[in-house]
Amino acid sequence: MIPRALHWDASRRTLCILDQRLLPGQVVERALTTLDDVDDAIRTLAVRGAPAIGVAAALGLVAAFARDGAPRREALLAGIDRLARARPTAVNLPWAMQRLREVIARTAADGAALLDALSAEAERILAEDVAMCDAIGAHGAALVADGARVLTICNAGALATTGIGTALAPVYTAAAAGRRVQVIACETRPLLQGSRITAWELQASGIPVTVCTDSMAATLMREQRVDLVIVGADRIAANGDVANKIGTYALAVAAHHHALPFYVAAPSSTVDPATATGARIPIEQRDGGEVRRLGDRQLVPDAAAVHNPAFDVTPADLVSAIITDRGIVRPPYRFTR
Repeated sequence: MIPRALHWDASRRTLCILDQRLLPGQVVERALTTLDDVDDAIRTLAVRGAPAIGVAAALGLVAAFARDGAPRREALLAGIDRLARARPTAVNLPWAMQRLREVIARTAADGAALLDALSAEAERILAEDVAMCDAIGAHGAALVADGARVLTICNAGALATTGIGTALAPVYTAAAAGRRVQVIACETRPLLQGSRITAWELQASGIPVTVCTDSMAATLMREQRVDLVIVGADRIAANGDVANKIGTYALAVAAHHHALPFYVAAPSSTVDPATATGARIPIEQRDGGEVRRLGDRQLVPDAAAVHNPAFDVTPADLVSAIITDRGIVRPPYRFTR
């Protein structure tokens, strides 16, 4: 059983998420019933991953206003604007919110009828996300040979989407086809999404997984214990530059040095043709407290400054191919509208 990031009850318009902040020690589902709940869940990474936050925001908006018998379009638009600002780097969030804005623009009705239209669109976004993951898995599985050892960072699996994931979709699809495949998961400092979430997800799914610290990855490549790298993406610029979890760039440089394929797996909605290069991708700067402390333990002296970007940008010339739901794209990358 592959874990799921969220569950949507269409008849009751209720959204429940798996609170990923608590993994692996606790498995807790939370109902998001207000706009504050949805905004907080996205900002604090209770729900995370570029595709998942887009879907969660769309469904969450509907869930938050479902308690209002006749929500006004001004309030709905304000809610959309608020959620679109919850995290700045992943393009899927503003993309999903723009789809809801377009529904409001073309729907003459107000109140309950407008909410019905928004609910239908949010459910389409959900269904598309599931199908997208399956398509990435089908295309990417061709790159995962029997016995492959796949290195990844952060979590771009089922818990970052509403399907079987992006970077892990080829792994799941290859395993379902009977191929032996194992994953090496970088722990992903400072929030440990690799060790806490990816390792938990893969273990629950029956895929062999080994956790390594981020600084061990290059040595594993040199020791020929890695066959390929597959990572996710939060935004892909028109020239193929990729924004993903901090540490991805270092893996790409190391993979290039060791002549290993470095693949990016992402939905076509993550491609942003309006952003010419990675230099123009906004990089989220998170609270330094995430680095200063690990639980109750202080790790950094009070007087020391902390730099804590959530993402980095990998240049296109280090990317062997981009696996999308529409197929595998190889360089040179020229994404247009």
